[in-house]
Amino acid sequence: MVNDIFMPIVSVLTGGVDFSNWFISLNGEKYATLAAAQEAGAATLNFGLLISAIINFIIIALCLFAVVKAMNKLKKPEAPAAAPRLCPFCKSEIADDATRCPHCTSELKLAK
Repeated sequence: MVNDIFMPIVSVLTGGVDFSNWFISLNGEKYATLAAAQEAGAATLNFGLLISAIINFIIIALCLFAVVKAMNKLKKPEAPAAAPRLCPFCKSEIADDATRCPHCTSELKLAK
């Protein structure tokens, strides 16, 4: 998907720049392409391949993000949580099975 759909779009946006041939020859000589430099046995710093890998990673991450986001929208929404039980005297939150309020010590009836 990345190579067939998105990379041509990136190529059009960047004006057809081929990042794979961006390199620095560490022996000081000039080479026309990366393949020619590697064939000559020159050590190269291939920053163009790094740029291509970063662009591929970002495109793949965006695609996965879109897929996960779409899948989350298809999930059934969870029911909202029940309102907490409140003490009728001090209006503090209490446990559902409490018989006394821990804040004001009032006696409570158990909720059914």
